[in-house]
Amino acid sequence: MHGVSPAASVFLSVFMLIQSTVEALQVIGGNVTVVQGGTANFPCQLIGATETLNQISWQKKTREKPQNNNFFTILKTGPQFVNGNGDDGRFKFIGDLKAKNGSLQLFRVTLMDEGTYTCIFTLFPSGIHKTEIPLNVLVPPVTILKDDHPILGNEEVSLVTCTAAGSKPPAAISWLTGALTGKVREATTSTLNANSTTTTISSLLGVPTRELDGQLVKCVVTSAAMTMEETLPFTIQLYFPPMEVTILETSEGSFICEAEANPPANITWSRIDLPWPQSAVREDAVLRLKEMTPDLNGLYQCKASNQHGSKQQQLRVYVASGNCTACWVLFSLLFILIVAAVAAAAAAGYLYKSGRIQWSGDRQPVPTNSSPLEEQQV
Repeated sequence: MHGVSPAASVFLSVFMLIQSTVEALQVIGGNVTVVQGGTANFPCQLIGATETLNQISWQKKTREKPQNNNFFTILKTGPQFVNGNGDDGRFKFIGDLKAKNGSLQLFRVTLMDEGTYTCIFTLFPSGIHKTEIPLNVLVPPVTILKDDHPILGNEEVSLVTCTAAGSKPPAAISWLTGALTGKVREATTSTLNANSTTTTISSLLGVPTRELDGQLVKCVVTSAAMTMEETLPFTIQLYFPPMEVTILETSEGSFICEAEANPPANITWSRIDLPWPQSAVREDAVLRLKEMTPDLNGLYQCKASNQHGSKQQQLRVYVASGNCTACWVLFSLLFILIVAAVAAAAAAGYLYKSGRIQWSGDRQPVPTNSSPLEEQQV
């Protein structure tokens, strides 16, 4: 080194030695991906170092705290948190200072922990050597299956809706429609939330005819944040107002009102234009006539109703006075009654005198006032 002073020569030699040492050093880290709620391991290993290791420190820049800050230091005296940062019981030092291993563990990871973690080795005399470790947090979706309460009709509506809320990355939704393939279709939308998660909503659309009622479909949700796909079964229900209202005789003096409806109809009995008689009892859908007296005479109405509509049917009761203690005429067409009266005059006279009527124990529909009616004494 002609023309170089001894001091400069020594400095240059030391610099070259440090430079070659630095070039041989390497801090090994990596990328970390974990599902929310799980445990993240941050690997950090210094290799090729012969210098003195003074300390290992950690910095983090996360969703919760976007500013880079020191939060953990490993000294010869042991690991410690810096100014209480990160001291929530979730971080654990799993490395070894002597082995130049600064690895950390983070428990119960949340989306707010996502960000960049920096592992820093401080050596003498070369100084600081570091690596950045990105933490990616996966968030499984919250799945919800909702009945859209389709009402029986002939226009396309939403039958059922499947939601995968708050997923990272976005979840995918598909449908298994079985026997309804080609008769229903999917409509799917996705919305990006403020916290970078995505909510995916998929509806199954179809014309709500009787053919769809009771059919099984399945919503299938998949996501990288889930260990396996989730299948949510659903049986399609069609909703409709009372369609047919029938009054059935269950025993002598006892009648039940039944209606086809979904949801099931609420049944109420009332008396048209007259106060309710003491000898008649109404219990939900059942009307019971306890004593066959003329005060029961009149028109009774059974009303079936739900939130989609109502329908009613009527029953006319007539108890004759005198010796007849249980005489009934229940809705019948006028012309049938006239013909029947002529054809069965003798039998009717006998029944009137005896005051007896034979009752069937079977549940048989009784005639109603769907057509013009006339009271008849038997």
